Amino acid sequence: MLKKGDKKLINAWAFYDWANSVYSLVISTAVFPIYYSSLTESFSNIEGKINFLGTRWDPTTLYDYTLAFSFLIVAFLSPILSGIADYTGNKLKFLKAFCLLGSLSVMSLFFFKGEETLWVGIVFTILASIGFWGSIVFYNAYLPEVAHPEQQDNVSAKGFILGYVGSIILLLLSLIMINKPELFGIPDAAMASRITFLIVGVWWFGFAQITYSKLPNNIYNRKPEKDFIWKGLHELKIVALELRNHPELKFFLSSFFMYSVGVQTIILMAGIFGSKELGLPTLDLIAVILIVQVVGIVGAFLFSRLSDRIGNISSLKITVIIWSIICVSAFMLDKSQENVHYYFYSIGALIGLVMGAIQSLSRSTYSKLLPETKDHATYFSFYDVTEKLAIVFGMIVFGLLVSLTGSMQWSVLFLAIFFLISFVLLTFVGKTKYVQ
Repeated sequence: MLKKGDKKLINAWAFYDWANSVYSLVISTAVFPIYYSSLTESFSNIEGKINFLGTRWDPTTLYDYTLAFSFLIVAFLSPILSGIADYTGNKLKFLKAFCLLGSLSVMSLFFFKGEETLWVGIVFTILASIGFWGSIVFYNAYLPEVAHPEQQDNVSAKGFILGYVGSIILLLLSLIMINKPELFGIPDAAMASRITFLIVGVWWFGFAQITYSKLPNNIYNRKPEKDFIWKGLHELKIVALELRNHPELKFFLSSFFMYSVGVQTIILMAGIFGSKELGLPTLDLIAVILIVQVVGIVGAFLFSRLSDRIGNISSLKITVIIWSIICVSAFMLDKSQENVHYYFYSIGALIGLVMGAIQSLSRSTYSKLLPETKDHATYFSFYDVTEKLAIVFGMIVFGLLVSLTGSMQWSVLFLAIFFLISFVLLTFVGKTKYVQ
């Protein structure tokens, strides 16, 4: 078994970002939201509504609530599963199970092709999201076990950078397929999009095997007993009580909740915002998303270096300020503006600068703030639940405001409030200290 801090172990752990980030880019952010938007528009009524479960829905609101529902399930499941995983030492088994669920669900989206298969798109969007985010719980929980505290900022950033590079490669392939389907013998762009879903699932599952081959399992040699499920829940309760003794951790999680409301909602809805609100064509939307990914590589690297010089919390404060600027800038955009796509490109570059940075710094900051413990998965489940509940809240607020105002711009502006609150909360968190 490779020792903690070993370069091969770190590379194998970080490579799961290469495997899974194609889901978060191609499915969550780029191709699927745009495919969903154009497909539902083709069978919506005069009022722009679609029918699902006997109810007329605004397509954007239905998509919002679908994602919110999936995150609610993950938020409910992850503390139970991670508590069990910590007690039985089977983080790797759970990582594999959720990865399999996610990759198979993504491939099943291939069968979403019209109004009669809308249920396929909804159901497997939920299951793919559960698979992805469920696997991330256990993936993140490995960070304190594969890297020493002084390595964790750079190791966390390395994972995000690998994820950006891998997802960019696949997105470029998808872009060529969708815009030039005839080069691949594909009849149209819709079929090319559906084939992309198959490729994402295979990529995710296939490259994950590299990570599985090196990660340790049950390093504390725990042996499950018959009542291990209840033991897992008991461990979760103990951790919840321990959080009271760590005020910095509580303030950080509170701030993390607030800025996650904004960050994750913007990431998930950026494609639909550009399509519906600004009327941008698919090529422009995917170009913006590519800009986000390319700049994201630079941003994750720069902020990991910046955190070495000024600390994690100060670096996080800078990212939060930039996210607030993004919200105000998006609110000021209008489809009637000349060259509006160039302004959207600029906002995309700003998002890229801080997207990977805030996620990478959040993960490593939380890891550093943890008390000395063997229950890494249980502690990271709190981190994960906090993020998922933030997403649920953000998506519901976003969808509700879209229904009330008929515009996504007011929803985006409202998100700036959460960033401002998070900035204030971060001021109560001192400098992170390495936990030996």
